[in-house]
Amino acid sequence: MKSQLTPLCYIEQNESYLMLHRTTKANDENHNKWIGVGGHFEGTESPEECLLREVKEETGLTLNSWSFRGIVTFVSDDHPAEYMHLFTSTDFTGTVCPCDEGQLEWVQKSKINTLSLWEGDKIFLDLLAKEAPFFSLKLIYKNGLLTTKILDGKPLA
Repeated sequence: MKSQLTPLCYIEQNESYLMLHRTTKANDENHNKWIGVGGHFEGTESPEECLLREVKEETGLTLNSWSFRGIVTFVSDDHPAEYMHLFTSTDFTGTVCPCDEGQLEWVQKSKINTLSLWEGDKIFLDLLAKEAPFFSLKLIYKNGLLTTKILDGKPLA
């Protein structure tokens, strides 16, 4: 079974995020969604070790520095709970390479919400845009629909 711990990174450049359109993996819970880059912890990796490995594997980029922005707890009636460590980075080297999980594309931040995103992703992307301090967000999905949103222990409308 895959680890329920994951990192996700939104890499920024020129007012754009590097987004991954998940189109190629079989049985992908994120199929046809646009997300940041990340994956599942392996062995005894820390969030930062996993972040660096996954970003390199999926994009070819090496992060030089990053910011740990929050923890997102996903609860679903379809999958085990997932605890996502959310990062951003503007400091990287390398050239973006093809990804075997889908297509990587730089997308203007102002156009992100026009993409096929999970409803909960829109919440944490908004928190990132507002430069919110470190946060804990819990998102509960039932039948693929977001039913409950809790930010720092308090329900969101």
